[in-house]
Amino acid sequence: MRSSPDPIRIDVGALVQRSVASLYAHLVTRPTGRAVRLAIETQLAEAGEPTISLIDLTEVTILDFSCADEVVAKLLQRFLGADRPRNAFFVFRGVQARHRDPMQTVLERQSLVAVAQRDDGSFELLGQASAAEREAWARIEQAGRIGAEQRATHFAGGDAQAGLEALLGRRLVFETPGTRDLVALSRLIQATA
Repeated sequence: MRSSPDPIRIDVGALVQRSVASLYAHLVTRPTGRAVRLAIETQLAEAGEPTISLIDLTEVTILDFSCADEVVAKLLQRFLGADRPRNAFFVFRGVQARHRDPMQTVLERQSLVAVAQRDDGSFELLGQASAAEREAWARIEQAGRIGAEQRATHFAGGDAQAGLEALLGRRLVFETPGTRDLVALSRLIQATA
């Protein structure tokens, strides 16, 4: 296993046009969302492992709740469990105001969290995260990388440590094999910018 994931960019707008033969990048039906999710999973199956996937929504003009459920929530669920098909991490790019509400709603309903990149380039957590998770994520995001020897300093105390463990379990931060450094997903996708 490599020490850091191979970043791959998946353009959802282009997938919609290819997968459902549409001229427009509208994600408005569950079958459309399912087709796009399956196309994403196919691309992931061909990538190296571990993989960080930059799911680019920039060209998606409409995202309804059923498609957000398929393309965001079901995709995350598929790669969270111990029976996941591969070691993959996700960042959603191009999350605009029109995408945020459907994504936030489906993530909250299913107690999921996702890393999203806003239009201004900053990153945020969408979904249902505890205060401890948000605090731990903000520390890692600000630092970019926290060495294993610095973990105790950054995450001293029960809440901080619990927040970090939850982030690792939810795959919202990358822990390098061997060294156990913590790396913000935002840093890992810079190669796909």
